[in-house]
Amino acid sequence: MKATISWWDLSGSDQTIDSLRVYLRDEGVEPWAQIHGLRLKFWISDRQTNRWGAVMLWESTADPTAPMPPNRATELIGYPPTHRMTTAVEAIVEGVHSGRPTDHGLAFGAVKESS
Repeated sequence: MKATISWWDLSGSDQTIDSLRVYLRDEGVEPWAQIHGLRLKFWISDRQTNRWGAVMLWESTADPTAPMPPNRATELIGYPPTHRMTTAVEAIVEGVHSGRPTDHGLAFGAVKESS
């Protein structure tokens, strides 16, 4: 397995964490549900450092040359990720949980962020 991490410093962009949440809610998540070899993708943010990003977990058999959804985050933010890395995954584990997630993250309003 491989993991890809993309991380933007939003300081040079007109986009904000809040505007990018709207993008996720309206259009950004669904195109990734049909990508072969993608085990998991989650989007991350850090309001204190004004950063936005995504983490993707790929099957070892995933074709890195296969077509992907358009990189709308780069289009909206106005520049490529400040940091991007792909690394081997040494191990994964899934904890005990109730099954399919009902909390889809802040972009969908299921969780209230503390101030």
